[in-house]
Amino acid sequence: MSHRSRRTAGAALMRLLFVLTALAVGLAGYGVVARYFDFVDSPLAITDAGIHIVVERGDTFENVLQKLKQAGVPAGRDLEWQMLARQLDAETQLQVGEYAFTAGVTPRELLLRMREGKVIWYLFTIVEGWNIRELRAALTRASALKQETAQWDDRALMLAVGAPGQHPEGRFLPETYRYTHGDSDLDILKRAHTDMRKALDAAWAARAPDLPIKSADQALILASIVEKETGVSSERAQVAGVFVRRLRLNMLLQTDPTVIYGMGSAYRGNIRRSDLRTDTPYNTYMRPGLPPTPIAMPGVDALRAATQPAPGDSLFFVALGDGSGRHIFSRTLREHEQAVQAYLRRYRAATRQEAATGRPVPPSAPQSREPTSEPSPQSPPQSSPPTKKQPTQ
Repeated sequence: MSHRSRRTAGAALMRLLFVLTALAVGLAGYGVVARYFDFVDSPLAITDAGIHIVVERGDTFENVLQKLKQAGVPAGRDLEWQMLARQLDAETQLQVGEYAFTAGVTPRELLLRMREGKVIWYLFTIVEGWNIRELRAALTRASALKQETAQWDDRALMLAVGAPGQHPEGRFLPETYRYTHGDSDLDILKRAHTDMRKALDAAWAARAPDLPIKSADQALILASIVEKETGVSSERAQVAGVFVRRLRLNMLLQTDPTVIYGMGSAYRGNIRRSDLRTDTPYNTYMRPGLPPTPIAMPGVDALRAATQPAPGDSLFFVALGDGSGRHIFSRTLREHEQAVQAYLRRYRAATRQEAATGRPVPPSAPQSREPTSEPSPQSPPQSSPPTKKQPTQ
């Protein structure tokens, strides 16, 4: 073979090798691409009921990939996850928080969820009528919250929420608050305190003219009493009306919830007549006017009732005793005493039925102590107002 022929054959061989190499690379590349697209949109083989991971502030994408592997997310090579993250502009955009992944989620859906911050949300509800002790105890049971305030006293707590020196009772709005991983009990309390301030300011701004209460703080105290006296929303304005008229007439409020609050840990579910005669700053059977602080956390409806009480002439009310939580409102002491006697007859009949059958008192009958009344019967208002004692803290 001539030199020229050998050169031609060699060139042909090189071209063939180039073509074969290019084909191999192309096939390999096709395989990589095919595998990648199969990876990004195929459900992950998650066998657990749910996998939770937490993206912390400062986590890199590599940190997150490691957490996914540790949590049991099985599919994908690091390169494939990184390619997908770049494609979705998620590599540096993952949001801080806690995420749940269930069977059927794809890598694309997973990263989109984390990029868009679709974190797990928890709920904490402050119940209308709770006092500060009940609120703080409930916060300690919210295991998903970081506990910052559990060891603080009330003084330190109010300083932290931005209200130094303020009494904590009644200052946190009953509402359902959403929170996520990393939030603390203090975060909830700050929001609830801000919301109560706004709700109280709004209620006070819309108050009826000529109220016998002189400040928003007094309105909050009255609202807390209304909140504890009735759970029937349609009655709140009526109950507030009774107390407003009593305040105008310098009558004692004579409301059991304030006495109970003043008893503190001594309260065991029953008020004795001796308790009504034991003087505390909160005993409205003995001290005229409003107590020195709220006695519970009133909701928005109670705030509205306290600042916009229903008109009328009733000065008394007592539970109807039919299981509905409703009350009978009376204008005169005689009418009120008749309503109290009707209540007591129902109560005693239910008690006899319980004793005879051994079954608990049915919902239609009273299930509490024999009441003195709400407020209790009392003498008509004095012609001159009683001397008000200065409350002690």
